[in-house]
Amino acid sequence: MHEPEWFAGEASGALDQRLLTVSELTELIKELLETAFPSVWVSGEVSNFARPRSGHCYLTLKDEGAQLPAVIWRSTAGRVRFEISDGLEVVCRGRIGVYPPHGKYQLVISEIQPKGVGALELALRQLRDKLAKEGLFDPARKRPLPPLVRRIALVTSPTGAAIRDFLEVLRRRWKGADVLVVPVRVQGEGAAEEIAAAIDLVNRLATPPDCLVLARGGGSLEDLWAFNEEVVCRAIFRSRVPVVSAVGHEIDVTLSDLVADVRALTPSEAAERVVPDAQQMAQRIGQYGQRMAAALRAMAAAARSRWERVADHRAFRRPCERTQQLARQLDELEGRATRALRNRLQWVAQQTASIGARLDSLSPLAVLRRGFSLTERAADGQLVRSADQLSPGEQLRTKFYQGQALSRVERLDPRARPSAGPSSQE
Repeated sequence: MHEPEWFAGEASGALDQRLLTVSELTELIKELLETAFPSVWVSGEVSNFARPRSGHCYLTLKDEGAQLPAVIWRSTAGRVRFEISDGLEVVCRGRIGVYPPHGKYQLVISEIQPKGVGALELALRQLRDKLAKEGLFDPARKRPLPPLVRRIALVTSPTGAAIRDFLEVLRRRWKGADVLVVPVRVQGEGAAEEIAAAIDLVNRLATPPDCLVLARGGGSLEDLWAFNEEVVCRAIFRSRVPVVSAVGHEIDVTLSDLVADVRALTPSEAAERVVPDAQQMAQRIGQYGQRMAAALRAMAAAARSRWERVADHRAFRRPCERTQQLARQLDELEGRATRALRNRLQWVAQQTASIGARLDSLSPLAVLRRGFSLTERAADGQLVRSADQLSPGEQLRTKFYQGQALSRVERLDPRARPSAGPSSQE
């Protein structure tokens, strides 16, 4: 280890005779520590983590016996892929520095990794848990692909194997779909932002496609990392066009696969999921045609059978029979009504004659016809029933069946009785 010149002079007692200020002593310590520890690996537990708006990160590394203040400058913090939090066990590489205003030494971190797990793996777990809580993986929001896709947007690298595999399978299976290729970088710095921008661009098209396919061949976790970025996942989530994720091979599962509406194991399978097979479609149409023809024949036979049963019905074989039966019934009803009316009229006539005879027998004219007469006083026309109603000299009017006569009372005999036979009354 290289020793500074002032440190060599300490052995001769030069420092014992020199008066140092606080700043000078701090600078000597700073030079000593920074020269002695230019790069060091440290493991510990994160505590007191803070990230103000400046973007720098401040934390303390601790174990059972000591604590070490540490700082991650913004340029380094932007490259950290996982979320740093209190209680996280980490392994850090950095240099020892001294902050003169506080007189404290600290670890200036240039690299940080979670202890026991890779940084990318931890970042993937943290982001997956975060997006899952927000509902980006909810199966209820996933949309099915249209039954017949006519326009496809393919977001992929224009030079990779994924585009060749996708187009080859698509050409072999179905020639009725147009493909709009949106070229992007699929790995490396800035690839995630390009992919997200391409997804947004497809959604802004005046005539949007029926589906959008994200395609990339296989690779390591680092190679596929662009499809695990939050910016890509959120672009897929807000896409109005159904998204098919075909990233990597069967064993590769990215966060884009979990957010997308449909996941395909490979770009080739994505082509199979997006469009039907033309030969299978032709066979299916032929089967549908056969089934439709058989159904039409069955319907025609059933209709013919129904018409034959209708034609054999008695109403069609003897169409006038029912009319004749009704006419006969009508004639019978007419005859019965006529006889009933005639009988009723005869009964009414008999009743009328009987009542007329009874009324005739009670009529005063009938009494007069038998020889009786009616006598009334000529002065007031009052009918005379008794001799007590009369006075001598009173003028009377007597009515007969035919005609009448005037008379005068000469004498009254109230005790006289009428004879058995009819007689006229004076």
